[in-house]
Amino acid sequence: MKKTTFIILSCLLLIACSEQERKLPVFGTTYIEGNDTVYAAIRPFSFINQDSLVITDETFKNRIYVADFIFLSCPTICPVMTRQLKRVYDAYSDNPHVYFLSHSIDPANDTVARLHAYTRELGIDNTRWFFVTGNRDSIFSIANHSYFATAFADSTAPGGFIHSGVFLLVDTDKHIRGAYDGTNADEADRLIRDIELLLAEEFPTHNSKQN
Repeated sequence: MKKTTFIILSCLLLIACSEQERKLPVFGTTYIEGNDTVYAAIRPFSFINQDSLVITDETFKNRIYVADFIFLSCPTICPVMTRQLKRVYDAYSDNPHVYFLSHSIDPANDTVARLHAYTRELGIDNTRWFFVTGNRDSIFSIANHSYFATAFADSTAPGGFIHSGVFLLVDTDKHIRGAYDGTNADEADRLIRDIELLLAEEFPTHNSKQN
């Protein structure tokens, strides 16, 4: 009996250690520079958020964040995406290490005032979840070249745009560490779990859901 108990406890400890040691992959292309492996990173950017504040890549210094691409008049997947991302936000609403970044791909219509009204309806903290607008080509470019997502105008598509319904998890080094179907509740749950893993990696001395 004692031997059986010891084996069970040993297995549980191994599983726990394995979970603690598991790290998320780094997405994107890599290259070798000397003896180092260099990973693809989000390029510098500058946009305007729902409070008319400039949001840049430096806004996310020493923080992890989740990014997506939407537009407010979207008649298809965007409302579902925002509901799912709000669930993720709610799971970490008290954690200052986790930010959120939603890019509007329709800046002509998604004005600062409209974004501000929308975020008030969502009931979010505007200092941690940014809805940004800016030059449309710049937004398309960062979607396609930094986040490996899709965003472009198409007059034949519902709402006039085609875009990815993906959530991207970005670490403190601006590397993409996960991609998730923003229309799928199970994928949103997986994102919540992966944020926990990334927090443990990036901020090992902090309780991820309470600090």
